[in-house]
Amino acid sequence: MKTLFYTIFLSISLFITSCSGKAQNQNSTDNMGNKTEVSGPNRIEILDFHNEHRCVSCVSIESYAKETLNTYFAKEMQNGKITFTLLNADDPKNETMVEKYKAYGSTLVLNVIIDGKETAHDITEFAFLNSEDKNKFIAEFKLKMEEQLAKL
Repeated sequence: MKTLFYTIFLSISLFITSCSGKAQNQNSTDNMGNKTEVSGPNRIEILDFHNEHRCVSCVSIESYAKETLNTYFAKEMQNGKITFTLLNADDPKNETMVEKYKAYGSTLVLNVIIDGKETAHDITEFAFLNSEDKNKFIAEFKLKMEEQLAKL
């Protein structure tokens, strides 16, 4: 039984790390470690990075995130308070974004911009752990979005 548990745990860990370059919270910073300043209104940018060849989980994450946004946050999407951007991490034109968010593989980021200061929340681990359970993903992603919207 113990061996089965370790085998399952190892399999899940390997799966997550094979699709994801990094899965931890981070702040957008400049080379000196300061939070990045940007212009424009307070908003949340959802950045969904993927590799050229996408796995089933990566496609599901995109689909579930879009469904959540369109179902529960359509007004905020329409007025620009929330944006969703799909980025190919392998495309050289996205190199700056990949480096900024350390998205060297499949990565899902909530980039919260308040008064010109960016705070990036890497929720990749959450996304992959829930990529096979649509209802759980949507419910928890909705809560994460509501939590960040309350800060704006």
